[in-house]
Amino acid sequence: MIHKPSQPALTPVPASAESLLNLRIKHTRIKQVIDELNTLIYPGSQDSILLVIGPTGAGKTTLARYMVEQALEGATSEMNKDAGLIPAVYVEAPSSGEDDFSWRLFYTQALAELGEDLSAPKVAYGIDPTTGKMVRPRGISPGGLAGLRTAVERCLKERDTRFVVIDEAAHIIRQTRRSRLEIQLDTLKSLANKGCSQIVMVGSYDLYQLVSLSGQLARRIHVVHCERYRQDRPEDVLAFTACVQKFQSVLPHVWGDQLVQYAQALHENTLGCVGTLSSVLTRAARFAEADGRWTVKALERALLTDAQRTRILEEILEGEAAINPSLTRNLPPIKTAKPHRTREAA
Repeated sequence: MIHKPSQPALTPVPASAESLLNLRIKHTRIKQVIDELNTLIYPGSQDSILLVIGPTGAGKTTLARYMVEQALEGATSEMNKDAGLIPAVYVEAPSSGEDDFSWRLFYTQALAELGEDLSAPKVAYGIDPTTGKMVRPRGISPGGLAGLRTAVERCLKERDTRFVVIDEAAHIIRQTRRSRLEIQLDTLKSLANKGCSQIVMVGSYDLYQLVSLSGQLARRIHVVHCERYRQDRPEDVLAFTACVQKFQSVLPHVWGDQLVQYAQALHENTLGCVGTLSSVLTRAARFAEADGRWTVKALERALLTDAQRTRILEEILEGEAAINPSLTRNLPPIKTAKPHRTREAA
């Protein structure tokens, strides 16, 4: 329950709640993770795969889209000179309902993002330099899985794509038998190598098990933790409150200046996850719109239920307990040599 000593004045609400649906806040945590990823993404990097792991509702999809948008904006001048250049692409790992992860569907989506016309899969063919005629590689069907994979590799190189962001990457794990996980990760590592691109996998804490599959794969993976805003860190509390203020400023006719005073209650209910905060406030705005006025009840009706919050918190605590100790990186203390005592000093 949200307790408020005095009820704010009832205010007519214009039909503007939809403006929250596409609102993406580049808040502190998102900026921190993007800065780290930008440092790690560069030509020739040995980090073939970057894992961005965090709790549900932490804003990982916003992060994934920001990364690609930022790369496209930063390469505007180059793209104007070279219309074929696509520095980054965003692909959501499909959940096809099949028993195993559908690489066919994944490659098809990747090709669409790379601007490939699948109705004429010319990238599955080569050009004979002598005759100038189109030649199909032996044993590869343009519509088959190998043909789609070859097409993606060629597109990544021809488009000079620096990185591929795979959102909801946990789908790859959930639709794969444990015995085949290493094969799936090898597939992505091979795609990164042959396509001359880095793979950024974004998903829940489930992804972290990929690090322990083999030493060879672990060496080529770097893990970035996209954390929630914790209530026991003053800097996190300030950052979360700033997010609430941003949402308040988008719909001043709904909230006025009333929303930010509930920042602490919203922090507790949403567990410090900005994506969850966005969902709660969108529902609250819709309720207020339907009622024709703003009330505290509209906000309370939009909150997570105790059952929802408890289940999400369990997953977060379990994920944090698994990942935080494993992300510890410390250098051993430097041993200083004892000064050599000369005969005279003795």
